[in-house]
Amino acid sequence: MRYNADVANLSVNFCGVKFKNPLVLASGVLGLTASSWRNVVRNGAGGITTKSIWLQEHKGHRNPVIIGGEHYMLNAVGLPDAGIEKAREEIKKFLDWNPSPLIASIVAGKVEDFGKIAEEIAKSAPQILEVNISCPNVGSEFGRPFACVAVDAAAVTKEVKKSLHTAGVKIPISIKLSPNVQNIVEIAKAVADAGADALTVMNTMGPGMAINIEMRAPVLFNKVGGLSGPSLKPIAIKYICDIRKALPTMPIIGTGGVLTGEDAIEMMMAGATLVGIGTGVYYRGVEVFKKCTDEMSKWCTANKVKNISELIGAVKL
Repeated sequence: MRYNADVANLSVNFCGVKFKNPLVLASGVLGLTASSWRNVVRNGAGGITTKSIWLQEHKGHRNPVIIGGEHYMLNAVGLPDAGIEKAREEIKKFLDWNPSPLIASIVAGKVEDFGKIAEEIAKSAPQILEVNISCPNVGSEFGRPFACVAVDAAAVTKEVKKSLHTAGVKIPISIKLSPNVQNIVEIAKAVADAGADALTVMNTMGPGMAINIEMRAPVLFNKVGGLSGPSLKPIAIKYICDIRKALPTMPIIGTGGVLTGEDAIEMMMAGATLVGIGTGVYYRGVEVFKKCTDEMSKWCTANKVKNISELIGAVKL
């Protein structure tokens, strides 16, 4: 096929890994099996992030766990997972198909367990590890998320890096930050100093609550859940800008409320290299990735942008 010079190059390089476009499936959505990951890639995603993987099976919360509205979504899924063995099986199936980069999300309740799960999942050779230290939905089980205190976030980062080094494995790690903190830049600097290769900005906010006024009771069985969806985007944009200003060379995966190609471009201009889409699947279907890449291409063509990587951090602060 002949190259069309008018079509923008959407590929980006993130921590030495090439993505055909910046859009990746965010953790927690359609992230259970190799077949679902393949379907996401077939629908235009540049890469996928798995659901957060535990060392052992984790049940999560009872239904109902999700409620969606026009401008927001609440989820209290509680990070259910079948454990490391099932995750390895699905990751192998996906990587054998070998279409696009895989970001393996890991989670644990103890600092030392983060090191163990990192070492175990690294044996499956994902291109990147995302370390989920910020889920607001499992506080009743494990207490305050590690992402809420700089010293705790740094401790997890060091443990994961040490474990991978001991195992002789070189995989970049992205620490997933929480918006539920007084100073996200302080946390970002702490994990950067501890050896993080990248940052995922950000996890859900909250928790929040929705009430069924007929039943006079919370909608979710867990009563509260993490807030995501379009209403989260302005906060994510602000935090990405803040972190980029403080850590200008730190690669960022931006997540939070991205529904359109223009949303993704906005997030990249704030400082993100990759853009995670999660609740966008709820609002626009799994085809959201193809729709967004088409919208990004049209915008770039209209604005004479040849390489989308030119937009990373382009906003004037």
